[in-house]
Amino acid sequence: MNIIEISDLTYTYPGASRPTLNHLNLNVEKGDFLAIIGNNGCGKSTLCKTMNGLIPHFIMGDYEGSVLVDGKDTRTMSVGEIAGKVGYVYQDFENQIVRPTVLDDASYACMNYAMPDYLERGRKALRQCGLEGREQEYIWQLSGGQTHLLALAGAVSLEPDVLILDEPIAQLDPRHADLIYGVLKNLNETWGKTIIVIEHHTEYIADYCRHVALLKDGHTEWVLPSEEALRRVDELQACNIYPPQVTIAAHQMKQAGLLTEDTVLPTTIEAGKKVFGHLFYRPEVCPENLEAPGEEKKERQAVSFRNVSVSYRAVKGEAKQIFRGLNLEIRKGEKIALIGSNGAGKSTLMKLMTGLIKPSEGEVLLKGKSIRDTKPEALSRTISLVYQNPEEMFIKDSIESDIAFAMQARHTEHWKERTENLLKQFRLTELKDRDGRLLSGGQMRRASLAIGIALNPEILLLDEPTANLDIATRKEIMRTLNEMKDITDTVMIATHDMQLVCEWAERILVLCEGKVVADGSRNEIFGDKEVTDLTGIRPPEIFDMGKVLNPAAFCYTIQEFRQQFGCGCM
Repeated sequence: MNIIEISDLTYTYPGASRPTLNHLNLNVEKGDFLAIIGNNGCGKSTLCKTMNGLIPHFIMGDYEGSVLVDGKDTRTMSVGEIAGKVGYVYQDFENQIVRPTVLDDASYACMNYAMPDYLERGRKALRQCGLEGREQEYIWQLSGGQTHLLALAGAVSLEPDVLILDEPIAQLDPRHADLIYGVLKNLNETWGKTIIVIEHHTEYIADYCRHVALLKDGHTEWVLPSEEALRRVDELQACNIYPPQVTIAAHQMKQAGLLTEDTVLPTTIEAGKKVFGHLFYRPEVCPENLEAPGEEKKERQAVSFRNVSVSYRAVKGEAKQIFRGLNLEIRKGEKIALIGSNGAGKSTLMKLMTGLIKPSEGEVLLKGKSIRDTKPEALSRTISLVYQNPEEMFIKDSIESDIAFAMQARHTEHWKERTENLLKQFRLTELKDRDGRLLSGGQMRRASLAIGIALNPEILLLDEPTANLDIATRKEIMRTLNEMKDITDTVMIATHDMQLVCEWAERILVLCEGKVVADGSRNEIFGDKEVTDLTGIRPPEIFDMGKVLNPAAFCYTIQEFRQQFGCGCM
């Protein structure tokens, strides 16, 4: 039985020259766990907004065809009626949190519908979403993953048949990502909910989803069982979608003759055991630990933290302690990845370095001098922070003006020439007259990086530079970062993207509850099970695949996996 039936749907946004959805057909079976995939701009979010009635009830445009939910056309249903059938959790889920306490927020929608049992519905939704026991807590006491679950609970409280989540783990660390998908699996299998996710992380699709729908040029290219869908490596990569690393590795090894022609490509590590189990491990090509900072670098201090303590005031209870007695040295020339779970203190550490936050105790030294009494704007020539949300970097009405702004304000010589060079360097020349807030995710990131280095800072800080991006755009940002190695002397990146960490960083700092619990190379960090278990960080999937085959293996990329398990080159 189909819970959603979409027939010949064509939709064009107001003012757009061509339709975003173009004669699209899709049926969703009741009780399915469906992943919708496709490259940027293919219409994934637009499609989902037609399922919950935002299109056409709130977002106008040219609309043809039909969307039926439980047999009813969404155009003839009220928005309230649709909300009782289809719940939606947006990518920017924080905007769905509207009340100060957990139970208050979870039950708010039901109260709005004048349901007499609204509080009980809220409590039930919290139990279903793993938040039981937190009913009276304030929302700002929750972690990022818990806040996402609260947004989900708000949708669940109305007891819809269908739940749609737009990139549910884009901003989460691996531990919280596992938590989200565990809750979705329970809602699907125990409570019979039909789950639809827009997802770029194909390893989660392999582990949790039953079917996959590929969108291409505004229409449904196909709907297939997950395993069959993820084995279509060439077709997916042509759409800038990257199957699980174990799948790509097997596909490449099959093409190279290392696996037989009849080998069925694995989509999970468990399946990979059988496919790769016969391969010979070659320890001589295992990468050595990345070079640890030498004695000569220890004197080249960029930023020093001396017994730094920071806490935030709280409306309820005692102030939240972020750091207590933190001591840390950042040396000139280092490329550092700052990792840890949501709420570990990564963003706070960066804001301390830029003077946006002042320590309650201790000192932050920039090039040996305390910055306690220095205004943030006075530090901008030395240190620059690129925010997690790139749209916060845009204050003018064009990219060109945004890049030039800081240089003009400080009367920098030859600012026009430098602006032109930055536009060329970050492939933004053709976009220079566009408003940065209206660009695609990858274009926004490139533009924010150009703004961040406009004043030639000696130290560049990047907060989650690949968050909310599809895999292809993340790879583009990684290329841009590699191109910047000779531009900015010292770079620190706070990120949950372990592929970025493993391919880019020379030094990794691991934060947990305001403490640096590990500091070293990628082998030292990911080879320490105690650290990974404590913090919930997880290396790329191919690393775990290598470890399953041989505990001595250290494979951070598909290329390294092939080198260590039987192939000398890509």
